[in-house]
Formats: sequence, structure tokens, C-alpha cells
Amino acid sequence: MAPAPRADNRLPLVLDAAARLFAEKGYGATSMRDIAGAVGMLPGSLYYHFASKEELLVAVYEEGVRRIKAALAPALAQPGDPWQRLENACAAHLAGLLEGSDYGQVVIRVRPDDAPDVAPRLVALRDEYEHAFSRAIHDLPLPPRTDRRALRLMLLGALNWSQTWYRPGKDSPQALARRFVRLLRDPMEP
Repeated sequence: MAPAPRADNRLPLVLDAAARLFAEKGYGATSMRDIAGAVGMLPGSLYYHFASKEELLVAVYEEGVRRIKAALAPALAQPGDPWQRLENACAAHLAGLLEGSDYGQVVIRVRPDDAPDVAPRLVALRDEYEHAFSRAIHDLPLPPRTDRRALRLMLLGALNWSQTWYRPGKDSPQALARRFVRLLRDPMEP
């Protein structure tokens, strides 16, 4: 395992710049030189913090997962109706995606196979986050034969795709979450 990045007061700036550039340009199109330039550093100075671009990606991904989980925690901790808990979790997830979080965009847009050397670590981080939704889906009163794993994956896929079609001002993340959950909860009528 690689050593942990060194701490220093410029580390948050490096992470923020990397998240912004990975979200805007994509992981593959962003160079260490781009990131260094965005924070006014020499390219070699980034290696003081991270051994490679892949290690920097893992750090950004970790921060993205931490932020998403922190936003979900209050929604999932609420007692009461499991459908309402799921709706609140979906709203928290959507807010993180749709309200400009570069870190959230990286977690959604950068696929683990974009960085093969660290893919297992990215998958583990993604799975850690998705586990929170597993608990929310598990608590739903669904028919016994419901494939809850497939439901979770389809729901997260739909939520994540919203960043492509969402237009600010029309609906809030809470309104969209309510609509998503209603589609799951209410029977479809002809």
C-alpha cells in the first residue's frame, strides 16, 4: 500500500483543484501539470503530497464518498416511514450531484477502470457508499421476491443520470426524489 499523502495547508487546495478539473475535463484529460497550475504550484511539488495521479484520484474519491455519506447520514438516521427515509436519502444524493459538488461528480463520472492501478480501491469506496442505500432499500416493505440489489442499482443509476438531464429552477432535489420514490412505491396504472 502506498504511503498516505503528507498533510500541509495546501492539501485542501490541491484536492479541490483536482476534483474541479477531474469533473470538468475528465480524469484522463487532466494532467498533474494542470492541477499544479490551478493551485499555483510547480508540477513536481504535487509529488510532495501524492506519489501519482492515481493516488490523487483516490484521495478525491475518498473525500467525495465522505461528503455524500455525511449528507445521507441524517436522512437514513430518521425513525419512521422507510419510504420517507429513502426519499430523503435520494434528495440528499441529488443535492450533492446537482448543486455543484465537484467531488460528487468525480465519484459518479470517473469509472474505476479509468485508473486500473487503483480500481480495486475505487470500487471499495463506491461499494462503501452504496451500502448506505442498501440499508434504506432493505427496510422497505416490498414483496418477498423483490431483488433489492437490482432495485438499489437501478435507483442509483437513475439518480446519477439526473446530472445529465436536470435543469436548475424547474424542480428541487427533494421534488425529484419524491417523484423517483413515488414511481417505486405506487403501482403503475394504465
